[in-house]
Amino acid sequence: MRFIALLAALTFVACTEVPDLTPHAERYMTLALAVGEHDPDYVDAYYGPAGLRDSVRAAAMTLPDIGSAALGLSQELEHVATPRDSVDQLRLAYLRAQVRSMMARVAQLSGQTMPFDEESRLTYDATAPHRDATYYQGLLDELEGVLPPGPGTVSQRVERYRQRFVIQPARLDTVFRTAVAACRSRMLEHTTLPAEESFTIEYVTNQPWSGYNWYQGNYRSIIQVNTDLPIFIDRAIDLACHEGYPGHHAYNVLLEQHLVNGRGWIEYQVYPLFSPQSLIAEGSANYGIAMAFPGATRWQWEAEHLFPLAGLPGSEAEQYYRIQTLVGRLSHAGNEAARRYLDGEITAELATDWLVEYALMAPERATQRIRFIERYRSYVINYNLGMDLVAAHVEAVPDGQRWARFLDLLSTPRIASTLR
Repeated sequence: MRFIALLAALTFVACTEVPDLTPHAERYMTLALAVGEHDPDYVDAYYGPAGLRDSVRAAAMTLPDIGSAALGLSQELEHVATPRDSVDQLRLAYLRAQVRSMMARVAQLSGQTMPFDEESRLTYDATAPHRDATYYQGLLDELEGVLPPGPGTVSQRVERYRQRFVIQPARLDTVFRTAVAACRSRMLEHTTLPAEESFTIEYVTNQPWSGYNWYQGNYRSIIQVNTDLPIFIDRAIDLACHEGYPGHHAYNVLLEQHLVNGRGWIEYQVYPLFSPQSLIAEGSANYGIAMAFPGATRWQWEAEHLFPLAGLPGSEAEQYYRIQTLVGRLSHAGNEAARRYLDGEITAELATDWLVEYALMAPERATQRIRFIERYRSYVINYNLGMDLVAAHVEAVPDGQRWARFLDLLSTPRIASTLR
């Protein structure tokens, strides 16, 4: 608990001058890369100087040394005076939170344990709400009323219904590329992107996630789609928007364009996965689906374009998405399973059962999700809580201003606490 006490003791002290944050950013980048030498999942993207990574590897910093250096950097950042410019204020808040998060990750890698909520607060700058079985049962009861009649539990009936909407492997690439093109086209109605931005698509197996964007820098990404399990029709737009436009690929492109190249803020050349930036990245990527395809426009477009390409009846698209919308309201059930499992309140088997019953996952998908939880821990909150926070931020303005507000979010240094 000594680490947590040290964090609590850090307080802001105003200075008379505002120093250049570049030296702090350089140290932050160095320490992030150093943590990555101990945790292969930590550095999700790096497109800074190759020499810096080489020097970090040569230095071979120990975890205690990294923790001590991060604490020193955190204390220095807390003593930086608040800049007058609002975007510079966001940058300072971002760096402070990212370094505090780094300290939490180093503590965990060093063997310290902390409750799920404390871990998510320190790592992602947010804590997910607690909701019990009664809450989710109420949602299940509502969903049961719109499902086609048949035997079995709600989870079994949902899975049986969804199996009719699987994209056949031979059609997957065509369907997915069509979805990506549509997501990109809709985003470009509201903004421009660098002419050289691009991505490649790969289909992979044996992963705990369904899709991943690996940002390469210079406005390029590799988007991977996991084909371990059958892919339902809704995942085409979900993954295309989430991993592509206006999700992860577009988010990283805009940050590189506006912050790294536009302002010279080098800290964005490294992206620590276990950090407050991830809540914004995942939340905006999920909310970006509704930005690209608001309301009924999604099922209407898919009925005309994607369903036929997948060999599915477009006449059933409206009902399919009516059910999917109700299923989506159960997404926080996954947070509860992760919290209880990682806090030692339930076993992996019981957590799997919870996901099947309340998150309506088929057993094999619930098993895959447990693998994700074991590897990425409280990261799960970033998808649904992150989307909720981004939605509240964007929807605080009238409809006609929401794309501008959303694009501003993608182009500025944001963390959960600066959305409120």
